[in-house]
Amino acid sequence: MPKEWTGNLVGLMHVHKITNKMLGDEMGVTDRYVSMVLNGHREPPDAETRFTEAVNALISEQDQHSTT
Repeated sequence: MPKEWTGNLVGLMHVHKITNKMLGDEMGVTDRYVSMVLNGHREPPDAETRFTEAVNALISEQDQHSTT
């Protein structure tokens, strides 16, 4: 069963049009691994922090591109 944070993160990804592939590229992992973690099939100990930081970095990147 996925953790609560994954639902919040998936919602944030949806709002900002961030795909599993984009997130995987940012983190240096495959989109399949991203999917496994977000669906609760893998539970690495630092996942919430790593995934949240990566999504925030992608959002920040998008914000920089939209203001230039």
